[in-house]
Amino acid sequence: MLAEMRIQGLGVIDDATLALHAGLTVVTGETGAGKTMVVTGLHLLGGGRADASRVRSGAQRAVVEGRFQTTIDSPAAKVAADAGAEPDDDGSLIAVRTVTADGRSRAHLGGRSVPNAVLSELAEQVLAVHGQNDQLRLLRSGEQRAVLDRFAGDPVLYVLADYQRVRAEWAEAVRELTERTERSRELAREAELLRHGLAEIEAVAPESGEDVALVDEARRLADVDQLREIATGAHLALTGAVDGDPDAPGAIGLIGEARRRLGGAEDPALRELEPRVAEAVAVLADVGGELGGYLDRLDADPARLEQVLARQAELKQLTKKYAADVDGVLAWADEARSRLSGMDTSEEALAALAARRDELAVELAEHAVAVSEARKEAAVGLSAAVSEELDGLAMPQARLEVVVEPKEADAGDPNALPVQGRTLHAGPDGVDEVELQLIAHSGAPALPIHKGASGGELSRVMLALEVVLADADTVPTLVFDEVDAGVGGRAAVEIGRRLARLARTHQVVVVTHLPQVAAYADRHLVVDKGAADGGLTRSDVRVVADERRVVELARMLAGMDSTETGRAHAEELLDTATAYKLAQARFRRRGKAAPKKRERSGN
Repeated sequence: MLAEMRIQGLGVIDDATLALHAGLTVVTGETGAGKTMVVTGLHLLGGGRADASRVRSGAQRAVVEGRFQTTIDSPAAKVAADAGAEPDDDGSLIAVRTVTADGRSRAHLGGRSVPNAVLSELAEQVLAVHGQNDQLRLLRSGEQRAVLDRFAGDPVLYVLADYQRVRAEWAEAVRELTERTERSRELAREAELLRHGLAEIEAVAPESGEDVALVDEARRLADVDQLREIATGAHLALTGAVDGDPDAPGAIGLIGEARRRLGGAEDPALRELEPRVAEAVAVLADVGGELGGYLDRLDADPARLEQVLARQAELKQLTKKYAADVDGVLAWADEARSRLSGMDTSEEALAALAARRDELAVELAEHAVAVSEARKEAAVGLSAAVSEELDGLAMPQARLEVVVEPKEADAGDPNALPVQGRTLHAGPDGVDEVELQLIAHSGAPALPIHKGASGGELSRVMLALEVVLADADTVPTLVFDEVDAGVGGRAAVEIGRRLARLARTHQVVVVTHLPQVAAYADRHLVVDKGAADGGLTRSDVRVVADERRVVELARMLAGMDSTETGRAHAEELLDTATAYKLAQARFRRRGKAAPKKRERSGN
């Protein structure tokens, strides 16, 4: 959860620290005091787009710092570890976002500089901000399908995983068949060139490293006289004259004489040298033998030299066309064989690929039907649960319907899939289109929520969905900005109650202007507006409790903070909210659900 957030130089806030409760924290304040800067700060902390215009006038930069409490094995901790970030001594994780007045942005996590994308990845695990933009996003079909899948959980996710696995294979088969069919002539020409090259290489049949070996052999055959002269001279120098001329004894004879003399010496110091000289005699004798063998093999062979030169010419023709050396030519041949195996454009190959595509299409259609059925079953439960919540949010006759319909494929759709006699678009998330429809009152038609719901009603639908999805939502901190827009009276009380219920399982932060909502907070923060030097507006954030909280609630009641009536009304709101939360806690300790009793309110 987000334990604390500090904001510096952001909008009208010069320097403020927000200590957030693990349950429900509300942020209130007069219009223009800077409540929205709290949400802006959270967006920045979550890697959102940096806007230089948000930097406080006269400040060089805006800084938002958040301290998240995480566990060692949490997804957030994994994100931090992958980025090289380290937690503080108390296990908390510090995230910092800085925006300069010229629009440059920097991000830090756990004391390390990181890309903004890392903060975005962290926010996906720990923070969900719901504001007007999020309500607009809820109007998209893809988002509505995601809401249904979140509610359904494993029954949809398991069959969807099977669908996605088979779809990947089917899409690849479709792509390959289309490519082979459309490029058959081009592929045929390319295949012919590859076959010609392979035939030429196979006719020569080069061996790895052969070109290097032939160079050495050709040099030896061409320089045979010079090599014989060198080897003969070296051999004579070691072994002496062939006729045994005593005046040309050779190195072996001379060293042998030295060995005999040392071995016959009476001085032990000289005799100790004899074994080492014996070793030298043995080494020289070995070298002399090898030189003799070399000379025996070193015969002029014009025919072999001609063969070697002819072979070199054959290999050179290959290295001119295919690679720099013989090993490269062999590698080209291996790659050509591999490419040919995937370029079969014969009727038999195309028929086999088409059969594989059709086989996968049948399997994919079965998985698509399973996904659709699981979604339709979940849609009934989601419709009922949200409708029940709407009943408590002053929309007693409203009903939400979650409609799951197959999406027909357009003409020429490459992802067209036959499913139970219909041709549907097989997208990455199935063949379904999901639409949330609102029946505003009894007898009214079911309309898409962007047509059937006002701004305030859309906010309540959003809150109802979030309450219903609370158990399925793994994000620990939920932030609501203006979720109570356009509502009041009993609906406002019910919104407060639902936020309090949501705060049992999540940390909830709400920016609100309604006292009926603020009364249910576990911690109440007020953004105060004042004037600083130079006439600039300067706001601060403070925690209010007890009498100061009563005064703030009375102010929210149409500016009644200075009247006894207003304070009495504020105290009544607090007493009612406290009694509700205590009742909920008692029933929760007993393992029972608290009764959903609706109370009338004069607000």
